Amino acid sequence: MISFLRRRWWLLLLVVTLLVVAGMKFRVSVVNERVIEEIKANPTGTLALKTMIVTLRDGRIFPVNYLVEDGRVYMGIDGLWWRSFQGEGRPVTLFIQGEQFEGHATVILDDPARVKDVFSRLRPTVPKWLPDSLNGKLVEVRGLEGAASL
Repeated sequence: MISFLRRRWWLLLLVVTLLVVAGMKFRVSVVNERVIEEIKANPTGTLALKTMIVTLRDGRIFPVNYLVEDGRVYMGIDGLWWRSFQGEGRPVTLFIQGEQFEGHATVILDDPARVKDVFSRLRPTVPKWLPDSLNGKLVEVRGLEGAASL
């Protein structure tokens, strides 16, 4: 009898976990779609002044906060998709305030002082108690074609 109850408990726990994960993925997907629609519809609006749209070569699209400095664009990435930019990085398309740019994105993993410095301007309102490891990853985009207007 106890093993039967234990199996049912584990099955219930598994089902609840799967439902929570599916719900979170759905929520993120819906929120991202709405943010992307807003940025495209109002490219000079308040949201578009701090959020751009990143398109990867595999077709995935993400809204992400950005900072433009010295001909480079920085983005802070939460989630695991930052791994796409490890090593030599990857080409990306950016949609910033109504304009499209091509560039090459690379995650910065070996310069914690630079990451902290850029994040201080990119995300100045992150709680001070939040460990740096939870503050996302910093990705730099270089070689922007047509970036003279930035």
